[in-house]
Amino acid sequence: MNQAPGHIIVGLSGGVDSAVAALLLKRQGWRVTGLFMKNWEEDDGPGHCAAAVDLKEAEKVSNALNIELLTVNFSSEYWDRVFAIFLAEYRALRTPNPDVLCNREIKFRAFLDHARQLGADAIATGHYARIHHQGGTSRLLRSRDENKDQTYFLYQLDQSQLRHAHFPLAGLTKPEVRELARQAGLPNHQRKDSTGICFIGERRFREFLARYLPAKPGEIRGDTGRVIGRHQGLMYYTLGQRQGLGIGGVAGASEAPWFVIDKLVDENVLVVAQRHDHPKLLSNRLRLSQLNWIGHPPRPGEAISGRIRHRQPLQACHIEHIDETGCILAFADMQRAAAPGQSAVLYRGDECLGGGIIEEGWRRP
Repeated sequence: MNQAPGHIIVGLSGGVDSAVAALLLKRQGWRVTGLFMKNWEEDDGPGHCAAAVDLKEAEKVSNALNIELLTVNFSSEYWDRVFAIFLAEYRALRTPNPDVLCNREIKFRAFLDHARQLGADAIATGHYARIHHQGGTSRLLRSRDENKDQTYFLYQLDQSQLRHAHFPLAGLTKPEVRELARQAGLPNHQRKDSTGICFIGERRFREFLARYLPAKPGEIRGDTGRVIGRHQGLMYYTLGQRQGLGIGGVAGASEAPWFVIDKLVDENVLVVAQRHDHPKLLSNRLRLSQLNWIGHPPRPGEAISGRIRHRQPLQACHIEHIDETGCILAFADMQRAAAPGQSAVLYRGDECLGGGIIEEGWRRP
């Protein structure tokens, strides 16, 4: 990677974050090119083609910045490397995080490979994270804006990916980004942040998933074994879930909310309870698989911190055991609703070390 500004390609999504990333790089002296990635075309049609709207916004930004905008279609790569795994995890009744896969396979693999083929020295995105390059090693660090920090979704990147990446928003907060966009006259400075499934967007989730996986309704039971309702399919629910259970008034029960505490796969039963802190939801030991270490992995017993969901405050933890299949991660405090398929991401101070996929959790005194 060139140390002096050269040619950099910015992933322009149509949102304000990538727009300001391009703005800042141009001010730093880089020769900036924008690239709009189309990654989903399964339901393109009248009234539902979010990519077309995003592309128009990206074109407005490139015109405002006077930079070239290229387009590329990664729909096949997205299906094979991200969506197929997403479906397989739901089929296995786990709770995947497509944003993690999307970053690893599309934004920092397919995009990076394409940019290098175009002769670019580096790529950039609007992620809120920091990269520190020193002595041939790249370290991934938390961003200044802790509320927006996205290292949780970037923990599966490797050295070759980080070596050619830039995150211009590393030292900024979201309000500062919007103000920079406003001052620069960028047309999308007030555009709402995107939400929903990575590159697919907002959907009626159950209807969307049912197009690809058949649902199998079954019983909902309370923690006493009493049948209190029907579920629409175990794949639609995750540990700790409160909303969307469809449980009305239950005779003899209080008006307190219900929470998912277990899935009895063999019986196709969803188990719920009226306790936010039900023992089945609490664990201080996790078994992780599919480990990825960005640099030097933590030593067993080393005091580190981790989180099992985005924006969760960092939790004191250490690795108890590690081998070629994964590791046992021990937390100082009980963790709530550690769902199989989700990620546990580990840190040493501000540095994101990597992490793994949660397979199971349990309580140990």
